[in-house]
Amino acid sequence: MRIFLVLIFLLPLMLADASGYGASINILYTGAMKGELEPCGCSPKNQSGGLTRLSAYVSSNKDALSPYIMIDAGNSLAEDTAQGRFKIEAMLDSFSIIGYDAVALLSRDIALPKSFLNPIIEKNKTPVLFADGGGRIVEAGALKINVSADEGARSSGMFNVLLTEKPLVDARLLEGWQVIITSSGETLDEPEKTASGVLVSGYQKGKRLGILGLEVDKKGLVTSVKHRWQTLNLDMSEDMLVREILKVYDAKVAGLLKDEEAKAVSDGPYLGIEACAQCHQPFAEHWRTTRHPGAFVDLEKAGKSKDPECVKCHTTGYAKEGGFYSMAATPGLAGVQCEACHGPGKWHLEDLSAPMRPVQESICLACHTNDNSPDFDFAKYLEKISHVERIIYK
Repeated sequence: MRIFLVLIFLLPLMLADASGYGASINILYTGAMKGELEPCGCSPKNQSGGLTRLSAYVSSNKDALSPYIMIDAGNSLAEDTAQGRFKIEAMLDSFSIIGYDAVALLSRDIALPKSFLNPIIEKNKTPVLFADGGGRIVEAGALKINVSADEGARSSGMFNVLLTEKPLVDARLLEGWQVIITSSGETLDEPEKTASGVLVSGYQKGKRLGILGLEVDKKGLVTSVKHRWQTLNLDMSEDMLVREILKVYDAKVAGLLKDEEAKAVSDGPYLGIEACAQCHQPFAEHWRTTRHPGAFVDLEKAGKSKDPECVKCHTTGYAKEGGFYSMAATPGLAGVQCEACHGPGKWHLEDLSAPMRPVQESICLACHTNDNSPDFDFAKYLEKISHVERIIYK
């Protein structure tokens, strides 16, 4: 675990009232989580993060971290979809257990209807901050800290922390704040010195917890800064209270798939691998030697076979007319089949002279994202699944 020690230059942070200083504090921070409750499990390289591990780490290290405050710098909620709303409730319920002292709601977050968001905030008593809503005073040890998402809410004589979604290039120019935490989604490995303090950035999708250690002398000067990232690894323990919240979330999400079953049609444009194999048996046989046929089985093993965000990339035609809905309704379209790459086969069957869609990189990138498939290389991966050259030209 790397620890960055920034000998900060006796920052000119003289505060009006020096009483209560001569203290140390840790600021634990997240931001730009973008609705990520836990890693999806697609790639062994991207298994870090998750609210269960975050909560367990903070809970089990309170004594070592104290005095500390826990902050989310914003843009952490999911998008406004049926599944996204379940995620938002699960995240704010989890934040309550973790014990956040301040949670910024910025542009991504406030796009949600107040009629939906406010009851969840009230239920959890979430200490929310808005870009135009002043600040809140948080105490940690001897320090009283003004935490705000409002650039105009800096408090004279206080230790001031700003939560912002401004990109780093603009955040560097902000003055008067001892600590600035961004949620722009940009990576900043080490703290940067600003005109009046320190700049850090929340690690995207919550894969790491930022820990910013400050020492403040009796004159109110920040004399040094220590910073480290706590990676939330697969081998870390989980908070079972948060895990119960995620189990409730999974059950609600499974209900979305159940609702979709009613939309399944028997004569849709997707035909399934067996229909393709009637004319293209050699291609189908080669397909069965690749990892694509077992894509849905992999989901079942990971316990994500009823999560729409996962199902869409492990089946054929999910959420499209006549495509996969569930194993109960459309078992013949499970796995990544011919039509997932080449498009629906109905029209090809009606007119055999009409060619199927060629495999293009953009089709693959819809699922082989940097998070899900960090080693993806179109040419190399295409070679693994390509069957025409192997069968016709061998």
